[in-house]
Amino acid sequence: MTDSSRSPREPLFLFYEEPDPDRWFPGDRHIRRFIRRLVRGPHKPGGVMRWYLNLRAGLDQLGVTYRVNDYRGLRRTPGAWAHVIGQHHVINKIPAGHPIVYGPAIADHPRETSFFGQADIRLLLIPCAWFKAMYDRDLAWSGPRAVWPAGVDVELWHPPATTPPSNEVLLYDKIHWDRDRYEPELLNPIIQSLTQAGMKIHHMRYGFYKEEDFRDLLKRIGSMVFLCEHETQGFAYLQTLSSGVPILAWDRGGLWQDPNYYPALVEFEPVCSVPYFDERCGERFKDFTEFHDKLPAFLDSVRHARYQPRAYVTENLTLAGQSAAYLKLSQAAMHGDLPSPS
Repeated sequence: MTDSSRSPREPLFLFYEEPDPDRWFPGDRHIRRFIRRLVRGPHKPGGVMRWYLNLRAGLDQLGVTYRVNDYRGLRRTPGAWAHVIGQHHVINKIPAGHPIVYGPAIADHPRETSFFGQADIRLLLIPCAWFKAMYDRDLAWSGPRAVWPAGVDVELWHPPATTPPSNEVLLYDKIHWDRDRYEPELLNPIIQSLTQAGMKIHHMRYGFYKEEDFRDLLKRIGSMVFLCEHETQGFAYLQTLSSGVPILAWDRGGLWQDPNYYPALVEFEPVCSVPYFDERCGERFKDFTEFHDKLPAFLDSVRHARYQPRAYVTENLTLAGQSAAYLKLSQAAMHGDLPSPS
């Protein structure tokens, strides 16, 4: 029987690992990791790792102690809870007798995992509402689950000292799939419309920039056009909002069209491109026609500073605030205070 009333002052056991299996012979992952570092430089965290890093940063602000990937220490602490942020292969490394809080760096779909019902998962954390709805529908496991997004570093991602020109716009291109369709149907017409509106366009494609360059650019633009089929949290657009930059976001809704699943294995709708967003942040559009209709009013609101995007983030998604929410959910799970899905 586990001790579910452990003192919150005791260190948390946090676990996060990137998948890096051996490919050609035992132990080759260490050689490949060394070569990658020589060729590419230090590892740059992606969006999945950002959940883990930002949780830790918030815990640091709260003064909460924790241990990272301390499997030996976990085994030596009977009944201690394992907080597995991700990724899902880590679940199988947690020894028996240790309840698990798992997420939000979970699999893209429940079909990828087979440990539910076997591992002692007491709480599943999912980063946004639409993603939770898909898990609620497709995961045949009745344990408690809750929405939990990580916070944003609002001190690092802040507005510049002087207001940037309103006629400079960042076109953030995160179109994952079906580019042959969306480039002529959406991307190119948007570029043409922005050009006709007298905007200076900075086109940045996801995966082809350094974070420090992105942060520097946010200090020199007045707005962003955000193109992505869906997000489960969307750190780049939230960092943009925290920097005081309003967004005109493509939010097409509709089906989850990950080609690994759709249409043969999974059909789910609706998805969302900006799951954390309100009227202070900017505007949304479903297609180019709606973009064209909304662009003039959006640019006028940018010029007159009618949006307050940073206020949305500072009120809802700070590092300390979200890490405190994580602790509250974990404590509720430890005391059995979370309802299971109906």
